[in-house]
Amino acid sequence: MHSIAEQTAARVVERLRAEGFEAFFVGGCVRDLLLGRPPSDFDVATNARPDAVMALFPRTFAVGAHFGVVLVAEEVSGEADGVQRVTEVATYRSDGAYSDGRRPDSVRFSDSVEEDVVRRDFTLNGMLLDPQALAETGDVAASVTDFVGGRADLEAGLVRAIGDPFVRFEEDKLRMLRAVRFAARFGFAIEEKTAAAIRALAAKIVQVSCERVRDELTRMLTEGHARRAFELLDETGLLHEVLPEIDRLHGVAQPPEYHPEGDVWVHTMMLLEQLPEGASATLAWGALLHDVGKPATFTPAPADGTGRIRFNGHVEVGVKIAEDICRRLRFSNDDAAQVSLLVENHMRFGDVMRMKESTLKRFFRLKDFPEHLALHRMDASASIGDLTLWEFAKAKYEALSQEEVRPEPLITGRDLIAAGYTPGPEFRRLLTMAEDAQLEGRVRTKDEAMVLIQGVGDRV
Repeated sequence: MHSIAEQTAARVVERLRAEGFEAFFVGGCVRDLLLGRPPSDFDVATNARPDAVMALFPRTFAVGAHFGVVLVAEEVSGEADGVQRVTEVATYRSDGAYSDGRRPDSVRFSDSVEEDVVRRDFTLNGMLLDPQALAETGDVAASVTDFVGGRADLEAGLVRAIGDPFVRFEEDKLRMLRAVRFAARFGFAIEEKTAAAIRALAAKIVQVSCERVRDELTRMLTEGHARRAFELLDETGLLHEVLPEIDRLHGVAQPPEYHPEGDVWVHTMMLLEQLPEGASATLAWGALLHDVGKPATFTPAPADGTGRIRFNGHVEVGVKIAEDICRRLRFSNDDAAQVSLLVENHMRFGDVMRMKESTLKRFFRLKDFPEHLALHRMDASASIGDLTLWEFAKAKYEALSQEEVRPEPLITGRDLIAAGYTPGPEFRRLLTMAEDAQLEGRVRTKDEAMVLIQGVGDRV
């Protein structure tokens, strides 16, 4: 069963070929089809120049015509009105120097598909597929053209740079992070020379924009193989460059009675291992950063055996470090706030069974509280494995309606003024007192709330 995206891209190829041009599927879609995975999108490579591509299709966008890239949009029948599928069509090219470490300073369009693929990043992304041959035979492997040894590397489970890895990584330093992500996603190893080049050039990753680094790290965290990705970042030296705060988790001992799994690095990796594919970016970063304050607050156990290892204030320190990381990587304000909230509140579950009803309900008001629940479950599973507190909090949270957690206040500041109270800082205490009683079921009406606070505070 071919996806709509594949059918749309195949029609683009068919139209180009009908006009006498070469055209193939290229890149990740070919790799995924060979691996038996459904591709998310389909890219096309052709010898047609951008102006010819734009002349052939009624709706196009020249998003990178200078680099030979045109988006072809096609309205898809049977879908909602106005829904279009977009296929990226790139003209064969060879690249000039990459002085900014990201894009070529110049490109030269080519009529040779082989010249085009050898400029690409990895062999697993450098293969071509003839969709018409695939439609006729149904044989993916027989429909593939491979100038770079990509099929052999797929079978061997290797991520290998095309050509000289030093050249490929000097062209675009982000490719070093992409090598790690692909290796983690597919369970592959990084080929020896490719890995050696990454280790040698790791310090140059700082030349990549913070936004591109953030997005690549987020993909690693949310593709379902976060632990392996971060272990590879560590092994290649990239972790020390992009997230030195996480690199510092190595060797930070924890009290064995609470953390029999080992040091903070091991504990954090065990959390990452639990992140499912499709996890939200904020939960994933919260899991990564939840204990980031521990290295700076480590206090060894007393030599006389009268105490244990402690991390006093690690939550507060961790929040500050998390905020610094989110600022450095230019997270959106909303995402940065949620990551910080996850770090700030991850220890509060220790008191959840002793909280007053009002305190518990306010805890449940935290933005995206299910993410806090998920982080605690992973945290507990990666230590002593006791899920009692998680089960209690989850059951309570799911049993309460939003009206019970966040009811309309029985009284407001206007009610206090009408009753003769002087506006000022005391208002907050009085309103909180009334809300506590409301959340705990001790008062149920406005009159009962006013009686509760009667005689408390200063009146005019």
